Amino acid sequence: MRTAKGDGRIAFAYLAPALLVLVGLMGYPIYQLVLISLFDYGQEQVSGGAPLTFLGLGNYTALLSDARFWAVLGQTVGFAAVCVAGTLLVGAALAVLATRVRTWARMTLFLAALGAWATPTVAGSTIWLFLFDANFGFVNEVLGTTGLSWTYDKWLAFGLVAAQVIWCSFPFVMVTLYAGIKSIPGEVLEAAALDGASTVKTTTSVILPLLRPLLIVVTIQSVIWDFKVFTQIYIMTNGGGIAGRNLVLNVYAYQQAFAASEYGLGASIGVVMTALLLLVTLGYLRALRRSGEVL
Repeated sequence: MRTAKGDGRIAFAYLAPALLVLVGLMGYPIYQLVLISLFDYGQEQVSGGAPLTFLGLGNYTALLSDARFWAVLGQTVGFAAVCVAGTLLVGAALAVLATRVRTWARMTLFLAALGAWATPTVAGSTIWLFLFDANFGFVNEVLGTTGLSWTYDKWLAFGLVAAQVIWCSFPFVMVTLYAGIKSIPGEVLEAAALDGASTVKTTTSVILPLLRPLLIVVTIQSVIWDFKVFTQIYIMTNGGGIAGRNLVLNVYAYQQAFAASEYGLGASIGVVMTALLLLVTLGYLRALRRSGEVL
């Protein structure tokens, strides 16, 4: 009989090629990012006009003592939370809807969703700006609010960008959960229907608990994607909004590294972001293991 230890070795052997590729594609860039964050690395050092100065944790000390960094971190966490919640809600609702409609309606829904998913981020962000343009935008024409600038106010701008992020992210959740729903035995859903459960009750009490492993995957993926949003914020708020009111960590790191030529400080922001995402993911998985979930 094959032992669990032997099964683990076989599984590792199958995963080894993919792990080697990941180490090559991600390990070395992360190593360089950490290395740069330990030095005073600016434009003079890049051009060879000044020697590298080892700072150790100096960049991290300066970063963590900067009130601007904590304000941007708070905005990033709040923005990502709204995007993740919205993406999961819209994706899950449409996945359930797709199982309840006729074939032609389901195909139309999937084609529309996949169109949003396949749209390049730059193109999608630009289209949304046109739709919400203050003077010529279709949305303002429909609402009768011509002249309203959706990107001037801080919270309106965050809301607009969050809506665009949800629009281009929900198809992944919808397709994944739809596949999971279709894999649920029909007898289970029939039993719920015979017991008189409504659509909402069946979804919350039967479907979602059975889809919990998939929900873990899409939640973690959404957290990673939405926490490191860059393109939508940069394009739709013109680099972070007026006086940087709409900055998130990725845009803040870009400004520090390339606009201010503080590459060491920008790299330290990237390291902090990576560490935070790893901690959130590992903490979430650990909590699920403690609750008895099979991952």
